[in-house]
Amino acid sequence: MPKLSAATRLFRLILQVADLDAAAAFHGKLLGAKGRRVHSSRHYFDCGSVILALVDPSADGKKPRPNPDFIYFAVQDLDKLHGRAKKLRCLSKDKVHGAPAGEIVKRPWGERSFYASDPDGNRLCFVDAKTLFTGR
Repeated sequence: MPKLSAATRLFRLILQVADLDAAAAFHGKLLGAKGRRVHSSRHYFDCGSVILALVDPSADGKKPRPNPDFIYFAVQDLDKLHGRAKKLRCLSKDKVHGAPAGEIVKRPWGERSFYASDPDGNRLCFVDAKTLFTGR
C-alpha cells in the first residue's frame, strides 16, 4: 500500500465538551498552556503541528460525545505533567496490560506513559517523548 503524500497531514483534533470555559481551564492546567478562544464555541491549544480543539456542540443543539478512544500526547517532562494530572484528579483508575494506567509505567511496547480522562470523558494518554513507539 502506498504511503500518504507529504501534502497530507493531520492538523486538528476535536474534543467535544459540555462547558467550554471549564474545559479550557482544565486542559490549560493539565497542558500547562492557556490556549486561545477562537470562537464562542471553540478553544484551541497548539500541540506541535496539531491543534487540540475543544468544541462545545450545544450551539448546534447537540450534546457532547467523548472520543471513543485515547488521544496520545508526546511530552518532554512526563513527571511534571503527571503531577499536574494528579492535582486535577484525572488519572485513570483502569489497568493497561495489567499495570495501573494512571501511574507512569514502561509499557510492554517500550513507551513510558500514563493515562487520564478529562471531565467530559475524553480519554488521554501522555507518553515520554524519548520513548515513543511509532511502529518503525
